[in-house]
Amino acid sequence: MKLSEKNQDFFQNVYEVVRLIPEGRVTNYGSIGKYLGASRSARMVGWAMNAAHSQHPPVPAHRVVNRTGVLTGKHHFPTPFAMQEALEKEGIEVVDDQIQNFRQHFWDPSVELTF
Repeated sequence: MKLSEKNQDFFQNVYEVVRLIPEGRVTNYGSIGKYLGASRSARMVGWAMNAAHSQHPPVPAHRVVNRTGVLTGKHHFPTPFAMQEALEKEGIEVVDDQIQNFRQHFWDPSVELTF
């Protein structure tokens, strides 16, 4: 399947936002979509993240989780524990695929990024 130019641009915008997430912080699909002006596009952000592993420069996809802090995208990583291991290397505790103290680690691009 080939993406339309509009969708390719959206994916690239998602990748740019994700590259700005600081180490040790996480965000969710919906917050990225909202920041990009497409508040009901969490699923589309997820599709972009599924395709992020081949991007250059690299996209820290492990820093994007669902709205409650669950590692829903972990099956798109090379191993079942790769996403968790990457987060733990950044000081984020994960138990049963759930980020502990999620609000403490949450990074909202609509708050953190200003034009």
